[in-house]
Amino acid sequence: MNNERSHELFARAQRTLVGGVNSPVRAFRSVGGNPVYMTAGEGAWMTDADGNRYLDYVGSWGPLIVGHSHPAVVAALHEAIARGTSFGTCSAPEVELAEKVKEFFPSLEKIRFVNSGTEATMGAIRLARGATGCDKIVKFAGCYHGHGDAFLVKAGSGALTFGAPDSAGVPASVAQETLTARFNDLPNVAELFDNNAGRIAAVIVEPVVGNMGVVPPAPDFLAGLRQLCDAHGALLIFDEVMTGFRVARGGAQALYGVRPDLTTLGKIIGGGLPVGAFGGLAKIMDLLSPLGPVYQAGTLSGNPLAMAAGLATLKLLTPDLYAALEAKSARLADGLARAAAAAGVAAQVNRVGSMLTLFFTDRAVTDLESAQTTDTKRFAAFFREMLDAGVYLPPSNYEAWFVSAAHSDDDIEVTIRAAERALRGVYQAQL
Repeated sequence: MNNERSHELFARAQRTLVGGVNSPVRAFRSVGGNPVYMTAGEGAWMTDADGNRYLDYVGSWGPLIVGHSHPAVVAALHEAIARGTSFGTCSAPEVELAEKVKEFFPSLEKIRFVNSGTEATMGAIRLARGATGCDKIVKFAGCYHGHGDAFLVKAGSGALTFGAPDSAGVPASVAQETLTARFNDLPNVAELFDNNAGRIAAVIVEPVVGNMGVVPPAPDFLAGLRQLCDAHGALLIFDEVMTGFRVARGGAQALYGVRPDLTTLGKIIGGGLPVGAFGGLAKIMDLLSPLGPVYQAGTLSGNPLAMAAGLATLKLLTPDLYAALEAKSARLADGLARAAAAAGVAAQVNRVGSMLTLFFTDRAVTDLESAQTTDTKRFAAFFREMLDAGVYLPPSNYEAWFVSAAHSDDDIEVTIRAAERALRGVYQAQL
């Protein structure tokens, strides 16, 4: 596959952008080679600067649940742009999107829009500390909640990919307020509460982890967290930036029947534009300025373009769409598992809804320790084979694949056939 133009662009980018990229995992360092520069997307497909086409399973890292350039989303953006790109004032679309989000997420009695998932989680933690008067938070090894200082302790996503779970520049005084637990290990969380009685403000968790690869919660794990938080006067925060509207219409909290105190959202609620939100019980949210003492603000929060794209996207999320998405995602996961078995490659496929990960390990993946048994060299070889076959996967084994409503049955079949060939090649290369 010719990527001459992409190589030229990357050479230029390295002279002006740090590492040539604006987000670390895009650099392809864990899979080898140079990044591919995309110029257009339509439906389930992307086109790069050299004219090559790829079936896309990144989907802008999750937001594009209805695919690239959906006509309804494009039309909503055109109409919004014609009215103005930003006002710095209140506007109707932010009210309309908040009401639509609340329809899907009844636990969000009140909402605050921000500009990214990182802003959402930072705001939620500050609010939890303000509400409880406590300073410590509990997070889980391998979960990623953005690049706020408090979260870069045994983090997932890019931090895990690059082997640097603890970032330079994070003060020890900040890091010591973050307690790290093992995902799917309730006794471990209970021990942290016992050892820090009266000092924990909140437990924050990806209810389905997507940032060490996809890892589902064990039965009763989320309900157990709810009980522990209630018993110790701490708030439970679901980071549904990735899972919100992705694993179910009402997110993981609807799928598993557990109601958090606060929820963070992003990705899908912006329809592909920068956005974030956090919300929850009105009595907690009303502690935010201008009603309460917890300060939070943002110049572009509630930006009318992001609100318009998000609203157009959410209007498309019907029960029928989710039924079809579930069927396609299950078919892909089953096909990958069969392909690995046929090729003699040890593999595990974890899937919840339209999120999945192919781990190159013979162990069940239930937490960070088991996720790190994946053979990242095999994944890198598999990634390159799939890229050459015109299938674009996340360039890290610790990231989720995303299936969209735009993927056709034929697209799924093409992907499975490509995986069969790639896995046979990976197996032969390892002999």
